[in-house]
Amino acid sequence: MTSPQLVAQDLRRSFRIGSRRIEVLRGVSLEVQQGETVFLVGASGAGKTTLLYTLAGLERPESGTVEFEGRRLYSGSATSQAKLRNEKMGFVFQGYFLLPELTALENVTLPGMIGGRPKTNMGEVSLSDVGLAERMHHLPAELSGGEQQRVAIARALTNDPDIIFADEPTGNLDSKTGDTIIDLLLNLAHERKKTLLVVTHDSRLADRGDRQLRIVDGMLG
Repeated sequence: MTSPQLVAQDLRRSFRIGSRRIEVLRGVSLEVQQGETVFLVGASGAGKTTLLYTLAGLERPESGTVEFEGRRLYSGSATSQAKLRNEKMGFVFQGYFLLPELTALENVTLPGMIGGRPKTNMGEVSLSDVGLAERMHHLPAELSGGEQQRVAIARALTNDPDIIFADEPTGNLDSKTGDTIIDLLLNLAHERKKTLLVVTHDSRLADRGDRQLRIVDGMLG
C-alpha cells in the first residue's frame, strides 16, 4: 500500500467577525491517495473552500498539519512554498482569473513563465485537450464563460502538476456547461493520472468522483 499523497491532521481555523469568533474548521483530518478524484460537498458557509485552500497551501491553519508527498506545508519559507505550488499543484477557481490583455495561450503559459520555464508547446497541447485549439489566440473577452473556464483548466494543467484543486469550477456556469466542465476535469485527471480535489455545493456532480467528503459545521461527516 503506497503512502497517501495528501494527509491532513486535526486542521482548525476560525475567523473573527466583530466580537464573535466563528469556527470554520473544527479538527478536520483526511487522506487522499495519488490519482483519486475527491469531491468536498456541503452547504454554503460549511467551510469547504477554507478546507480546500488549507490543503493547497494557500491558507495557513491555526493548528494542525498538512503533508503533500511527504513534505510539510507551511513549514518552509514563503518562496519555497510558492515554488512547490507552482510546480506541483494546479488551481481552478469559480472566477476564471484570466488577464484580459493576454490571449488564451498567453494566459495558459503564465504559470510556466512565473516558474522561469515557459511552456508554449505544453500550453498549446493543454488548450487542444480542452477543445480550444482554434481559440488559443483569442482574448478572454472574445470567449464565452465556458470557454474561459476551459482556458483556466488548461492553465492549471500546463506545468504538469501532480494534483489539481478546483473551487466551485461550475459556479458561474449554466448546468449544461457545468456538466461539460466536470466531464472535462474528470477525463483529464484520469488520462493524465492526476489527483483531483473539487469543492462543489452540487451533490449531483459530486456523485461522479471516486469519493465525496461532506463537511458540516466545520467537521467531516
